[in-house]
Amino acid sequence: MAKAELSKRQKNILTYIDSYMDDSGRPPTIREIGKATDISSTSVVNYNLNKLREKGYVMRDAEVSRGLRLTEKAQKLFGSVRVTLEETLVRLPLAGNIVAGEPIEVGNDAFATYDEDDAVEIAASMLPPRHDNLYALRVSGDSMIDAMVNDGDIVILRKQETANEGDMVAAWLMDDGTTTLKHFHAEKDRVRLQPANRTMDPIYVEPDALQIQGKVVMVIRQT
Repeated sequence: MAKAELSKRQKNILTYIDSYMDDSGRPPTIREIGKATDISSTSVVNYNLNKLREKGYVMRDAEVSRGLRLTEKAQKLFGSVRVTLEETLVRLPLAGNIVAGEPIEVGNDAFATYDEDDAVEIAASMLPPRHDNLYALRVSGDSMIDAMVNDGDIVILRKQETANEGDMVAAWLMDDGTTTLKHFHAEKDRVRLQPANRTMDPIYVEPDALQIQGKVVMVIRQT
């Protein structure tokens, strides 16, 4: 009887979300849902997701990237055993500010110091399976706006010292003691830190003068 209240398109969307989360451990984006279910308009995807929310199958958080979760009702529909929305929230340290623009001087540390009690809370289902090495930074600047990272947003990073081509990283420039948020590109004899803003130039640095402090895995948007 529960299935009868869903349109074919809504069933396809729910099936894809369930399959995607089963494979990756996180929800898909609106564009990924549209591509997988042959819906060309993101507004149509949003319309059906809102209908699924009204019918009690999904929960949505518009301020969080990939802010989509299946409810217990949906999980019963698919026989899922994953935890539901009421799961424990994960508390991640808000380590400081990072500039998405020209690097700024921050002394001997890569990040400004926040109060030790400062933190952000995120549902475990929205995070990678292992989240003991994650932390948060608040973005200052607009050099990453074309990557949907705006001034005041919070980025969740995985602590790591390496990066793959195109990763969005927190980069510590050791020669001049500055830090910045950029896309990582390894070139022949240098590293290019590329902004996602057509009006801004890339930063070039010697590999030995650069320290990767983390890779962005999620963006929490601030309104």
